Amino acid sequence: MKNRGIVFWSSITLTLIAVLVGVLAPNLLENITSNIQNLLTNTFGWYYLLVVAIIIAFCVFLILSPVGAIRLGKSTDRPDYSNVSWFAMLFSAGMGIGLVFWGAAEPLSHFAINSPIAPEGSQQALKDSFRFTFFHWGISAWAIYGVVALALAYSNFRKGAPGLISSTLFPIFGEKTKGPVGHIIDIIAVFATVIGVATTLGLGAQQINGGLSFLFDIPISFTVQLIIIVIVTILFIVSASTGLDKGIQLLSNWNIYLAAALLLLTLFIGPTVKIMNDFTSGLGSYLQNFVHMSLRTEPGNADSRAWIDGWTIFYWAWWMSWSPFVGIFIARISKGRTIREFLMGVILAPTLVSLFWFATFGTTAIETYISKDQSIIDLPTEQMLFGVFDHMPFGFILSIIALLLITFFFITSADSATFVLGMQTTFGSMNPTFRIKLIWGILQASIAASLLFSGGLAALQNAAIIVAFPFSFIILLMMLSLYKSLMEERQKLGLYIRPKKQPPSNLKK
Repeated sequence: MKNRGIVFWSSITLTLIAVLVGVLAPNLLENITSNIQNLLTNTFGWYYLLVVAIIIAFCVFLILSPVGAIRLGKSTDRPDYSNVSWFAMLFSAGMGIGLVFWGAAEPLSHFAINSPIAPEGSQQALKDSFRFTFFHWGISAWAIYGVVALALAYSNFRKGAPGLISSTLFPIFGEKTKGPVGHIIDIIAVFATVIGVATTLGLGAQQINGGLSFLFDIPISFTVQLIIIVIVTILFIVSASTGLDKGIQLLSNWNIYLAAALLLLTLFIGPTVKIMNDFTSGLGSYLQNFVHMSLRTEPGNADSRAWIDGWTIFYWAWWMSWSPFVGIFIARISKGRTIREFLMGVILAPTLVSLFWFATFGTTAIETYISKDQSIIDLPTEQMLFGVFDHMPFGFILSIIALLLITFFFITSADSATFVLGMQTTFGSMNPTFRIKLIWGILQASIAASLLFSGGLAALQNAAIIVAFPFSFIILLMMLSLYKSLMEERQKLGLYIRPKKQPPSNLKK
């Protein structure tokens, strides 16, 4: 028990230090995170791109490999949740607030504010706006989640190991995963989770504040955002007290209902035919240019490289910092599925929904900018969606639904995170106590508030990029460990693409 407490208390200490620095010396925290972030993106931007490319290739290999038939659990195990509930929970945990925050803002930004390649406002910028948005929110993001979740689910349900990041590395490090090496790995994973979730909670608080300001003239300020964080923290703590099968599952289902309502209303009230054309064209361009975008560094073009650092590298780092949280949560709800079913479900279904989401809100935003109001690009990022709705029929109703959706996503993400942090700091307990979840709920809300206080969105982005760097090495080790274990099991089970040649039969018999 003494060793089990090392991860908990070390993680608590690191988090408290980050909160205190953010409160007592906000300028110092902003300067430190900004300098480290610049160093990492300028020096190791290529590394982030290569890591994600390797992750995608590994996922494709597993889907096509005979080991894809291996079940995450015993051969008789079957999924605990229906496909609809499973998808709702992993989607709410994996994207949530980010979809609402960037749904209109990112395509509009790529088209009219800061285009990745072509001049702003051009026809090429319009095409690029969707293919790069699809790129950032598509296969790459879900592959990162998928490979971490798969390693955890395989280790936990197939091998009977604790639900810890360190346990997935047992095939490489052996018993060392139960000592200092394992503790360091788990502490990094916990801190990455805290920062990744804090980034999203900060975005959620900003957008709720932005929506309230746009609709009801409530000022945009840190004080208002702090009040929002406190209220939502109380709500998700209440949800956390009800357990996984009640609170998170119920909220996740409500998220899907609200998201579907907002998506369909915008689709049919907005420029429907244009949305479908942009979705189809953007999807084709995304798939056609996928490899080039995945490895694009632009070393000789300072402006293009700055764009890549600010968007692509940020997203890859954000997904990595979220991967221990989302990975553990997805693993927890995926017992009984085969590796092939798991990866295809985790990667393909959420990707298609995410792309259609951005096509719907992005096209509507761009059409609003072109034909109705070019001043919407002057709005803060967190208000752009509400600025678009303001020019649509039933815009006020759409804005209210969006606010409710952000709030529910906020609660679900925070609730899921307290569950995962509780697991990681109680030696992989599948049902961490409410007291542990309460502590982590308060701490992750505190660090979100601290980052907002010290520098707003920039500080949140910097923190995500920094914490993802050390965890990226752990992800690579997780893939190596999983490959080693799966190849051993493939031989034991006799799984081959083609049957091994049998000795010739004795024709005389």
